[in-house]
Amino acid sequence: MALTPLKLARAEDSSKALVLGRVSDDPKAQYEPTKALLDYVVARMGNVGIREGRILMARDALQMASYLRRGRVDWVAETAGGAMLLQRRAGAEPFLISDRNGVRRYHTVYFARRDGDVKSIDDLRGHRIAFQNRTSTSAYFIPSMEILDRGMPMEILGSPFDPPVSNSVGYVFARTERNIATWVHKGLVDVGAVSNLDWTNPTHVPEFFKSDFVVLRESAEVPRGVEVVRKDLDPVVRARLREVLLAMKDDPAAVGLLDRFHLSMRFYDLDERDRRDLKRLRKGIATIGVEIE
Repeated sequence: MALTPLKLARAEDSSKALVLGRVSDDPKAQYEPTKALLDYVVARMGNVGIREGRILMARDALQMASYLRRGRVDWVAETAGGAMLLQRRAGAEPFLISDRNGVRRYHTVYFARRDGDVKSIDDLRGHRIAFQNRTSTSAYFIPSMEILDRGMPMEILGSPFDPPVSNSVGYVFARTERNIATWVHKGLVDVGAVSNLDWTNPTHVPEFFKSDFVVLRESAEVPRGVEVVRKDLDPVVRARLREVLLAMKDDPAAVGLLDRFHLSMRFYDLDERDRRDLKRLRKGIATIGVEIE
């Protein structure tokens, strides 16, 4: 949903406004920190004609892709999976990596009950796995990619109580990491997939569950956050946006601002490893789109 009074940029004044997009199911909570970041950036882009900033929230990646295709959004802060989805659906271009709370890269942890039948993700055929939601990098895209790469077909289940067919992997969406852990602990599903950050967060995976769990596998890492811009953004504006964001980590005013809003974001150029990992993720998301969505 779009937040008023931050209206969409009109064609006649689009050169004077920078529109930052966020995908969020809680736009009110995201508004203040997003505005703090945008205000800082806009104040340093007057030399390329940017006079104001606007925020456009979307309920999901599909809506944000539509905004990008129509030129309604200039820059989107996303996860790696979300960024690759926007690139695939709207031609968005990754141009910086962002860390979150000091974490630049993360990965998926697969876990099961220690006394369960599944001892490896290769044993998943005929069993159930819980993911978070359809746009989670670590708790949907990465595990789905890896399961499909092992030649196991996947089918969505109506609930964790539904059995999958014998030759496929049944998956369900639990919505939260806590639910994933709970469903595995109660035996409603055989395996859960969460990020390593969630695995070590006792609010998401309680410590008293872990004595009953075993880690089956940890995936390769991917970037934690990726900044994308629309493909036809003015190159002069794009170049200045990059300069401002990269300089933030060395500006005490910016560090204090971001930390005050609990953003703790720092921006970096993509290196060769980042590009390779994003290419792998983009290919996997395309496969997911063809085979199970």
